[in-house]
Order: sequence, then C-alpha cells, then structure tokens
Amino acid sequence: MPTSANASILAIDLGTSAVKLAVVTLRGKILGGDVEPIELELLPDGGAEQDPESWWTAIIRGTRRMLDKGVISAEDIIGINVSSQWSGTVAVDERGKPLRPAIIWMDSRGAPHVRRVANGLIPIEGYGLARLLTWVRLTGGAPTLSGKDPLGHILYLQSEHPEIYRNTYKFLEPKDFLNLRLSGRFASSYDSITLHWVTDNRDLKRITYDERLLQMTGMPREKLPDLVPAATVLGPLQPEAARALGLSDKVQVITGAPDILAAAVGSGAVRDHEPHLCIGTSSWLSCHVPYKKTDVLHQMGTLPSALPGRYLLSNEQESAGICLSFLKDNILFGHEELSNNSTDQESVDLYKVLEKEAERVPPGSDRLIFMPWLNGERSPVDDQRLRGGFFNQSLKTTRGHMVRAVLEGVAYNSRWLFTYVEKFVGRRLDSIRIIGGGARSKLWCQTVADVLDRRILQVDEPVLANARGAAFQAAVALGHLTVDEIPSLVPIANTFEPNPKNRGLYDELFREFVNLYKCNKAIFARLNRARSA
Repeated sequence: MPTSANASILAIDLGTSAVKLAVVTLRGKILGGDVEPIELELLPDGGAEQDPESWWTAIIRGTRRMLDKGVISAEDIIGINVSSQWSGTVAVDERGKPLRPAIIWMDSRGAPHVRRVANGLIPIEGYGLARLLTWVRLTGGAPTLSGKDPLGHILYLQSEHPEIYRNTYKFLEPKDFLNLRLSGRFASSYDSITLHWVTDNRDLKRITYDERLLQMTGMPREKLPDLVPAATVLGPLQPEAARALGLSDKVQVITGAPDILAAAVGSGAVRDHEPHLCIGTSSWLSCHVPYKKTDVLHQMGTLPSALPGRYLLSNEQESAGICLSFLKDNILFGHEELSNNSTDQESVDLYKVLEKEAERVPPGSDRLIFMPWLNGERSPVDDQRLRGGFFNQSLKTTRGHMVRAVLEGVAYNSRWLFTYVEKFVGRRLDSIRIIGGGARSKLWCQTVADVLDRRILQVDEPVLANARGAAFQAAVALGHLTVDEIPSLVPIANTFEPNPKNRGLYDELFREFVNLYKCNKAIFARLNRARSA
C-alpha cells in the first residue's frame, strides 16, 4: 500500500439527509467529494426510520462517481473510515442483513419503555435514584427519557415487535452496520456503544459491558456486538465490498466514529477545553476534557472520545439547520424561487437569497423570536414534547424577519446550552470553532458571535468537518499522524468578533427566549401528550 504524498483516506459521513464522501490526504487536505441524498421517513407515532440498504448503495454510487471523475486513483486509497449519525439502531440477522428499516436518533417510540426501566424508588427527574447513580457512576451519563437512544429503540422492538427482536442476531449502530459491510466484522468501538448505556466507561483502556447494567435495562449481551478501542483497524475490505466500491481489498477499514465525535476531531479542537459548535441538522457544543463527569439535569456528560484514551463533553440540541430548511420548504413554499423542482445547486442558491433578505432586517428581527424545538429537545432540557414556532409576529413581519429570527433562535438555543457548558468545565471559553452547514453562512456566524458574546472561528470547509475528522482518525490509527499535529492542519477561514452594539439587545431577547420555554412547557406537554405517550 502506498504511503507517498498521494496516499489518502476515503472518508464517509453518513448524515440524516445525505451521505457525504470525501477523499482526504493523510495531512487533512480534501481532494474532492460527493454527496448522495437519502430518504427519511417520519411516522405519525414519533417514529423516524431510514433504509440501511440505501446508505450502502449511496456510498457505492458516490465512491464510483469520484473514481470515474478522477478525483483520486483507487490505488492511492489506503484506508476507509466512517463517521455517522449517532444513536441509531439497525437490527440484522447472522448474515448481516437488516430485518427492518433502521430506527434513527429522532425516533421517540421507545420513551415509555425507557421510563419504565429508569423509574424506581426516590424519583429524580424521572429516574429512580439508585438506578441513576449506577448509570452515572459506571457510564458517565444516563439514557434520555425521550426514548431516542438505542436503549429505547431496542426496548421498543422487544416490547412491540417481538418477532423482529427474536430474529435479531445483533443490534448495530449505523456506523457499525456500515463497518460490517466493509470489513465483515460485527463490532462496535468504545465511543459509539456508549449510548446503549450498558458499558463501564471508567477505564478508557478497557471498556466492557457491565452485567449490572445489562440486567437493569434488560439488554441481552448476545445481541450486542463485540467491543474494540476507538481508532482501531478492523482489517482489510472484504472482497465483496472492495468489488462494489472499485477499491483494492488491501484497503484498511478503521472503526470510525459517531458524527459528534468525528466532528470534534475534524474541527481541530482536540486540546482539552477547546470548544467547537456544530450547526448541522442538529447542533452541539462540545470539547475534550481530561476527566469523567456528568450533569444529568442538563443532559451532558463526558463520554469516550474518537481519540484513544480521551473523554469528550457530549450534548445535543435536536433542531438547528433543519429549522431553516423547514422554513424554506414548508412555510415559504409558493415563491417561484423556492420551487420544489429546483436542483441541488439551485437549493443552495436559495439559501443565499434568504440570507440576503435576512441581512436587510436589523439584529433582533424587530423582536420576533423563533423557538427551534421542532422535534423536542435534549440539551439543556430533555423534553420531547416541546415544539417550535414564531413569537411576537406582526403584520410588519417579512420573510427576511422570519429567516433572521430562525438564525437567532438557533443561536439563543446554543447560548442556553453554552451557559451550562461553561459551568461544566469551570472556566470561560473565549473562542469557539464553528462547523456544519450553518457555518457556511457569514451572517449566521456573526449572529452566533453576537448572541454568545464570544469570538467565533469559522473552520475552512465546515461542512466536511466530519469527513476530515474521520480521515484524521484513520491516519492516527494507521500511524501516519499524531493527535498533536491535528490543530495546525485545520485552517480557519474567518474570525467573527462579537459586536458590542448588539450585546444589550441580545441579552434581553435571550432572557425572553428562556422565559418562553418556562412559560409554555406545560402547554406543550398538554398539547403533545397524546402523540408522545
């Protein structure tokens, strides 16, 4: 296998709306990429599913297309690594064939089953005290009561689809399903398995399934994959996968990482307490830390990182970039330039049109506030019944007001989380790297800087941060890169300083944003009780 300047990693980023592929050198230079859209099915009972076979066929199409374009020679690919949406469940048989559609991170049908497992004597926020302490002590966190973790998915199948459950050989995370297709191994890494909440994560060198947690949750060890450390080489591409992709069967498959963990690496923020904010379909604000710690009340904790022997502060806000696409596709539908018949490029250009209109609106959107909880929330509150919307709309509200309010509403939500992140790490975080699709917008970056009152560093090619992180992890696993080299290999495209003129306004509107949650959470609970039960 070559180790020259041409040696590269095929990085696969499985998102919720698309599979992004990139060819990345061992030093992080992105040589080219491709995007394959994938379908998402949202069910009326809180279900959210995708066809795992469509993930695989999208990867094949995208890889073949890049090779046909001459982006890279197949002989120059020495490794393949997957970053993917986290907290999903693929039930497969002994041959690795999916038995049903994948249940993904947005699916809340397991909520009543998780609440049943989590409940107990001396209840605290829906958890029995003894059970909560056991989870926190061993895992560093606890399952979300929304049912959106793999634990909730598996308990849902166990209770409501017993035949599927009985016939399942292994329950796999999306990343681990793709690795099975690539390497032929039923395996999960220390980082991706954590949201099953059945592993003892206290010793990062040896994470194992814990018998107490398995019994407490009713999870069967035999239906879960074997565990390997983060950044492990699983072995070469199995011949069938190599033929399908058009690659050599000597290409090495690395364990990969969930999207949040891969993005942390790809953002370049790999030193302790260096934060990064992702505005993708969902959002998070994370940093590596040298300790295990949990904030149960705000759904944050340190979990095993994509880098061996490291913890990452993990959290998630359910809806971010998807709020803007929802506004474009569902509320502003009807304008000629927003036709559903537009091509992908035209769709990208439509965001530029909307951004220009938002730029005409003053900061604060004339006090129009958008609540971004379109699919409930996880952090800093765990409430699947929350919903979003515009508040304080008037006859003077324009399309530009609504767009800017969405950008600001997501930023308010990030500030809400940020207040607890700074308390968690016990220090002020002055600079934040920003990645994800939302980071392509200079207006959104400046809005985040103003709302959070912090310096925002826009990472170059922010949409490919996951792919870059996957490539870096692979290069580390294959011995071609050290972790200390990573920050210097991630360029910063722009720096956004907070505008002091907007500080008072955004402080006021942020307080009202939090008040909207406090005053309306009971109403949301009543309105959405039947659909969430």
